Amino acid sequence: MEIKNIAVMGAGAMGHGIAQVAAMSGFDVTMRDISEEFLAGGMKNIRWSVGKFIEKGRISPAEAEKTLKRIKPLVSLKEAVEKADFVIEAVPENLKLKQQIFKEIDGYAPAHAILATNTSALLITEIASATNRPEKVVGMHFFNPAQLMRLVEVIMGQKTSKETCNATIELAKKFGKEPVLCKKDVPGFIANRITTPGTNLIAWMVHKGEYTIEEVDAATMYKAGMPMGMFALMDFTGIDIAYHVMKFMEEREPNFKVSPLIKEKIEKGEIGVKAGKGFYAYPDKGKWAMPQILQEKAEKFDPMISTYVTVNMAAELIRNDIATPEDIDKTLKLGFNMPIGVLELADTLGIDVVLSKLKEIEAKYGAFYKPSLLLEEMVKKGELGTKTGKGF
Repeated sequence: MEIKNIAVMGAGAMGHGIAQVAAMSGFDVTMRDISEEFLAGGMKNIRWSVGKFIEKGRISPAEAEKTLKRIKPLVSLKEAVEKADFVIEAVPENLKLKQQIFKEIDGYAPAHAILATNTSALLITEIASATNRPEKVVGMHFFNPAQLMRLVEVIMGQKTSKETCNATIELAKKFGKEPVLCKKDVPGFIANRITTPGTNLIAWMVHKGEYTIEEVDAATMYKAGMPMGMFALMDFTGIDIAYHVMKFMEEREPNFKVSPLIKEKIEKGEIGVKAGKGFYAYPDKGKWAMPQILQEKAEKFDPMISTYVTVNMAAELIRNDIATPEDIDKTLKLGFNMPIGVLELADTLGIDVVLSKLKEIEAKYGAFYKPSLLLEEMVKKGELGTKTGKGF
C-alpha cells in the first residue's frame, strides 16, 4: 500500500516528535490532541526542534518551512484520521485509554489504514482487541526524542498480518529509522523486556540496604564507562516511565515484583527531572543538572549484575523466537547508546561465566532470574563465545 497521509494521536513529548519526523520525511501529517492548548504546545516544540535542525545544518530554512506546513493540528479525532493511510497513537501508557482511542479511530479511519501504537510495554493484542481490524494493528515504538533516536521497534500482535508488519518496517525506513522486529507480543517487547528486570533487581538491592544509589551510579559511570549512572538515567527519562513498564510486567509475569524503592518515588511524586526531584534533586522542574557522584564510591558495586540479567532475558527472546540476536544487539546499541551489544559482550565474557553468575543471582534473589535453558544448552555444547569460536 502507498502511504501518503499520516495521523498522529497526541501532541506531547512523543507525539509531536513523531509528527515532526513524519513531516520532515515528506508526509502530510495531522496531529491530534484533546485541546487547542496541548496542540499549541506541541507545535511550539516542533518549531523549536526544527530551528535546532537548521542551526546544525541538517535542514535548510526552506525545508523547515515545508515541514511545518505539512503538519495540521486538530482537536477533532474524526477529521484527523478520516483520510489517514497510517495512524500512530502516542497517548499516555494507559491500556483503557488506548483501547478507547483505538475504538474511535477504527470507526473513522479508512478501511485500508494501518493503526500503530507507540506503547513501550503494553500488549499490542490487547489494544487491537478494541478494533474490528486487529490484522492492521501493530506496535511502532519510537525512542525519545523521536527526532534524534534512530531505533524503532516494530511489534506484531497475535493477529497482525505480515503485510501490516512489512509496511510498518518500510515506513520506519522512510522516516530514516533503523527498525528491529519483535515477532511475538510480549510485555516490554525487546528493549524494555531485556533491560527493565536488571534495573528492578538493582533497585531491590538498594532497597534492602546492600548498596547506596551513589555506589551504583558511581560504578555504572566509572567502572562500566556509561555517560550517567543508572538512577540518574531513570531520573532523566522519568521514573514514572520505568514504573509503568515494571508494573505491567508485574501484572503479567510470575515472580516479578516492582521494587519498593521505585514505588515509593511514584507515591511521593518524585518522578525525576520533570518533577524537580527523583533519586537526586534538581535546580527546578524540568531543569537537568548532572548529579555530582564521587569516583571513590565506585568500588563496592559490580555493574555487571544488570548485564547478566539482561543477557538472560535476551536469551529467552531468542529461545522463544521473539527476536534475533542481531536485532537484540542493535536495540541496545541504538536505543541505549551502548558501545557494544549485550550478546557480543556475553560472548566476550564467556557464556559459562554468565551462567554461573546467573545461578548465584537466582539463589539469592528468586526464581524470576532462573537461567535460560538456551544458556544451559550453549554451555553443554561448548558454545561459550569467543574462547571456543562460537556463542550467540
